[in-house]
Amino acid sequence: MNDFPISEDPPAAMTVPNVGRKWQEIGMAGIQAAGRLLSVNHKGTTIMNRAANNHEVIVSGIHLDLTPSLKSCVNEKVGRLFRHEERIVRIRVELEYDGKNDVTHPFTAKGHIAIHGPDMNCSVASDECHKSVDLLVDKLDRMLRRRARLYKVKRKHPHAVELGVLLPKTA
Repeated sequence: MNDFPISEDPPAAMTVPNVGRKWQEIGMAGIQAAGRLLSVNHKGTTIMNRAANNHEVIVSGIHLDLTPSLKSCVNEKVGRLFRHEERIVRIRVELEYDGKNDVTHPFTAKGHIAIHGPDMNCSVASDECHKSVDLLVDKLDRMLRRRARLYKVKRKHPHAVELGVLLPKTA
């Protein structure tokens, strides 16, 4: 199933030169779970790579600690988007908590899809973090379906192009 072997007991600490102290504190950041490789970059952002499709899901928290259950929930929900479009390069999800400015909807989920063509961005706010993730994935899903539908219409119904210049006559 996996292309690379993973030992049962990962080493307690892994030192990487010229990366900084954060990597040394994290230890062995690569964890194989359900076909995905979990790693943490130097800013503390979690990156989840899908081994089979080379899709990248980046989950980051702003003023919010990301729990493993929240990371797995986001990864599970975002996996639905990869079924609709195969050419997605990367999906970045930012979960933000702002309880001071917006008391009714303190949790904001922002989604950025890097795809071949124009990137897609959206934002959703709600009173619970998991609820905002659900709403975000639904919104991104609608955007992907609309994009696919528009491309299909363009492909099925080509329109004539008018040129502003006269073409020379051929002999």
